[in-house]
Formats: sequence, C-alpha cells, structure tokens
Amino acid sequence: MSEIDGGKAGRAGDDASVGGEGYGDGGVGGIGGGRGSDETRGRSGDGTGGEAGGGGAGAGSGGPADAAPAWERRFRAPRISLPGWAEDAPDRALYVSNVTGTFELYAWDRRTGGVRQVTDRPNGTTDGALTPDGEWVWWFCDTDGDEFGVWRRQPFAGAAPGQDRAAAPGLPAAYSAGLALGRDGTAVVGRSTEETGTTIHLVRPGGEPSEIYRHRESAGVGDLSHDGRLLAIEHTEHGDAMHAALRVLRLGGAPGGDPLLAELDDTKGGLEELGLEVLGFAPVAGDARLLVGHQRRGRWEPMIWDPVTGQSRELELDLPGDVSAEWYPDGSALLVLHTYQARSELWRYGLEGPDSGAMTRIETPPGTISGATARPDSTVEFHWSSGAEPPQVRSAQGAVVLQPPGPAAPLSVPVEDAWVDGPGGRIHALVQRPPGEGPFPCLFDVHGGPTWQDSDAFAAGPAAWVDHGFAVVRVNYRGSTGYGREWTDALKHRVGLIELEDIAAVREWAVASGLADPERLVVGGGSWGGYLALLALGTQPDVWALGLSAVPVADYVAAYEDEMEALKAMDRTLMGGSPEDVPERYAASSPLTYVDEVRAPVFISAGVNDPRCPIRQVENYVGRLSERGHPHEVYRYDAGHGSLVVDERIKQLGLELDFVRRHLLPDLAPRPQQPAPEPRDRPRQDRER
Repeated sequence: MSEIDGGKAGRAGDDASVGGEGYGDGGVGGIGGGRGSDETRGRSGDGTGGEAGGGGAGAGSGGPADAAPAWERRFRAPRISLPGWAEDAPDRALYVSNVTGTFELYAWDRRTGGVRQVTDRPNGTTDGALTPDGEWVWWFCDTDGDEFGVWRRQPFAGAAPGQDRAAAPGLPAAYSAGLALGRDGTAVVGRSTEETGTTIHLVRPGGEPSEIYRHRESAGVGDLSHDGRLLAIEHTEHGDAMHAALRVLRLGGAPGGDPLLAELDDTKGGLEELGLEVLGFAPVAGDARLLVGHQRRGRWEPMIWDPVTGQSRELELDLPGDVSAEWYPDGSALLVLHTYQARSELWRYGLEGPDSGAMTRIETPPGTISGATARPDSTVEFHWSSGAEPPQVRSAQGAVVLQPPGPAAPLSVPVEDAWVDGPGGRIHALVQRPPGEGPFPCLFDVHGGPTWQDSDAFAAGPAAWVDHGFAVVRVNYRGSTGYGREWTDALKHRVGLIELEDIAAVREWAVASGLADPERLVVGGGSWGGYLALLALGTQPDVWALGLSAVPVADYVAAYEDEMEALKAMDRTLMGGSPEDVPERYAASSPLTYVDEVRAPVFISAGVNDPRCPIRQVENYVGRLSERGHPHEVYRYDAGHGSLVVDERIKQLGLELDFVRRHLLPDLAPRPQQPAPEPRDRPRQDRER
C-alpha cells in the first residue's frame, strides 16, 4: 500500500536548501507533508570569473567520521524514507536510503528483517515501486540524473548484477509521467516527451504496450482500481498546469470502444482556478470509489467520488490549513494528514457505522510529518522530524520502525516562527538562530518549487549555516503551498517579483528586530530558490552582500527552450503564455535582464544534465558576469537537478562556505557545539514489524 507522501517533486527537491540536500523523505508513494507539482522545478577560483576548485575548508571528510565537523556529520548520517509496502504482501517493503553514501532503493522483508540493496548507480536512484503481490521491484533508470529513461524491474528476492530487465519492452526512453501497477501483472506507464507531449500506455504481461491516452498538455497516471479495470488520470488539457482535472477510463473494453467512464473538472474547462488530484482508489475488491483532493473551499481537502455512480462526498473537516488523506487498508476509515503553519499532525476519520464522521487525533510529536501510512493491522507509521531533531520512521505507538545503521545526525537548533506584514498579507517565516546576541550574519535560504513550502523539518543545509554563526531565515512567500489556494496562485504573471516583495518585507523585519546585520545579508537557494536568489541580486542590488545559487533558472527564455516538456506547460501557466506570446513578462522575470546591476559576489552551482534548469541558460548568465569582470565562481558537476551523492552535497556546501569566507567573512568557522537539549518525546529504540 503506498503511503501519504511528501508531495510531488517540483523544480526544487523537498529539502533543497543552500548546500544541495534535495531529497525528501516522504517515501515511495503515499500522503505527505508538503504539496508540490510534477510540473514545477523540484527535487534539488578566487576573485573575478573564477572556476570553483576543490572542497574548500570543511568540504570533504578526509578522516574518521566522528572527527568531522557536526555540519558534515548531519549530511553523512544514515537516512531512510518511509517504507512503502506491497498491498497483498505487506511484509514486503521498499524504501530509499543514503547508507552507502548515495541515495538508493532497498528491499526490506519485514517478516525476516532482511534488507537488500536493489539499485547501485553512480548518481543514485530514488524512484521505485512494488507490484501488489510484492514479487517485483520496479525502478526508473535515467542517465546521470537527466530524468529521461525507462522503467526496469527485478525480483524482490534479488537479481544477479546487471540482470534487471526492461519492465515495459517497446517503450522508448522518456520523462516519467507516473506509474500504476495492477494485480494481474498489468502496468500503466505515463511518458512525457517534447515530440508527443504526454502519452499513457497499457502494458499487459507478454503483450506489446498499447497507447490509451495522448495530449500535448501535461498529464499523469493517477491510480488503478483494486480490480485493475479502472484508471484515474490527472490532466491539464484546459491549459492550466497548476490546476488539474480528473478522468477515469475503463480498461479492457472492446477494441475501438470509448474507454471514457467519467470526468471531474473543477476548472470548468479552464475558467476556474480550482485543482483536483488523485489520492487513490478504495483498497477493497468491488469498490470503485476514488479518494480525491480538491480546492473548492480555497485549500486542499479530501473528498470521495464514485466515478461509476457519479456520487461524491466532500469531507468537511474542522481543521485549518491543507488536508490530505489515504485509505485505511480495509476501507473503513481515512488516515488524514493535516498541515498548518509549517507543521503537521495525523488524524483518523471514520467512514462506516457509528464511527462515521468521527475524527480521532493520532499522537505525534510537534514538527513535520513528510509521509504516513496505515498498515493492515491499523498501526500507523510515519516519517517525522523537526528543525532541531533528525528524521525517524516511527509508529504511533512510539517505536522506531526501522533504525538505519550508523551514528545519528547531531541535533540542531529549534525553529522559531515570525509573522510579518507584507504587500499581499501576513507572511510566515521560519527562523533558526545561533547562540549569542544578534545582529548576526543572516542567510535568507529561499525554498524551491515555487509550489512548495518550508516547514519545521530537519535539514542539514540550514543547520550548517547556524553552526557557522549565521541566522537562517526561510520565507514562505506568495507562491508557497500550505497557506491557501490564493496565496499559492498569487505569483502568476509577475513571476519572481511577487516572491521578492515578500522576502524584502521579511528582510526589513529581520534587520529592524536586531536579528540580522544589514551589512552581512546573504541570499541563497536551490532551483526556484536559486532563481530567486539571482533575481534578488539584480533587482535589489543595494541590500545583499553575497549570493549563493544552486541549479537556478538564470535566463528564463533559454530555460524555457531547453527544459522538459511538462515545465514548459507550467511556465506558460505562470506567465500567461510562451516567450513568443508574452516576451515582456519573461524579460521582467529573468535574472539575465538584471545581470548588469548585480553588485554582490555570486557563487553558482549547476548540474550538467539538469532537465529542469538546463545548463545552457546558466552558462548564458555566467558569460555575462564574466564579460563585466564581476566577482563570481561557478561549479559544474556531473548530475541532474541536484545530487543524490552525499560527498557531492558536502563538497558543494563546503564550496559555498569557502566562498563566503573569502568574499565576506574571513573568520568564518564552525562555532563550538553547545550541549544539545534533550529531544522531546524520544521514542523507544526497538524495531516494530
């Protein structure tokens, strides 16, 4: 059963802070603590015109792990995602871990306790799924992080090296647009290419793939019904890539027959900005009900829709903020994930008998739940962390479900909340400050997406800057999720500029409150956050002392020309058209337009295989800096939109620290570690099966 996951990947990864974390822990499918979009940009020399060289001070271990600084040990600490499990073989599970130093897929037999590494590739692997019977592991095989590839599979019990087989022979490489696996061996594979747009294919055992859907606009596979006869897809045929509609198709009908069963379109053909998303078919034989996320009351909430009868049931939950859900395995209740003001909690919502409509709180510690699942015995497991405490996979009974080998990450400092009046309403910012009295040098660590949010979750990147004496401020600007549909949709047509208005308001508060030293303000981020950092340096040149930009959009027109097809659709939605349609909007929102106004030194890192923020447009921006003789450094690495290799992430943050040391703070060094506070509600260290 797939669990509630951490949202769909955007232009920036779930954790794409400065320093390049960029891998989220929600798990291999399911409900989770943040919403993004597949169509957004998410995962994650000295002096003038220099090329960044070696690791810099602190960039790389070179010695025993326990001798490394705390910031590096946070990156190296073993992490695991929330395990997904096979619906008909719940003791067979699949998760992602960095235990070898690279994020890869692992098969876990919960009955025996055996763990086996499934994939082993130089640049890592995170996309995988189990067949319902637990016999096969599917995983997506791209090339060095370019996200363009094919699905492969191997037996859960293992295969000899190199013996993985093509899972869908006959389908050439493409960008993935979703996957659904049926009980009879059927697979539904979504693909996206520049030539065809989105296509969806039915793959029967022993048969040739057959195309069952095609459209130029972005779409994706949602879910297969329990009996495999119905397929739910999300599509944006109406042209609004931020607000999907749903379609349910019958599979296995007569050749040439109309497979359409039902449509659900809250956009009314693109006239309304109200989205829908597939949360999953009922996990019970003979039950065609589909759990759907909707925005009819201005935020994400669940509803149950029967595409056969057309009946629907909206669940009016008395909870502020966004709400997502998944089915309990017997279909009698929903596991509800409630996200509000950068934190999350779990509830059980009854669907049957005297329990129908009853809400029961499931106790979890304060912080962020990036994934949760209900097991067949109704036990709830979840992936949790806070700004101060590293992630764990826990059960609602308090046990640690699976403890990775190796030392735990050092603790960091708690997150504080700041609410600041802004031009579009109250802005929520998350603050982490070092010991001592301010004002401090201050990093504005800008999240990616843009349809994402920062939360009270553990992140090694911000913690490293706190270790070095920085206050770190993360702003949930307009465009972020978690604060209602209007807040998320507000950035349209003034892309980048809207977000920077909110960041400016929080920056003014940080200086006026005594938190931030106005002479030592750094702006940085990854992906969309890297884009906003470059845009800030050019449009607000008098206030920033230095900029750090990872995998950014730097030249918006060239980025549009080279990026993956689904992102073109998203950019047309954000801008109101293509660069040919609205050239003035792309120019106003492009960092390249303002490159000659940049005054602060700039550090840029970029993946040479990045399909979301491609390398050519980064080179265009770097070339303009070089023509001016402006102080900058660029670091290129052989991966895609961020790296899944721990050493690479450490190297990149070390380079950033070294750049700050040489251009802003010559005495920059890690501060002595303060005695760590006792973590709240520390769970038992036993394994639950």
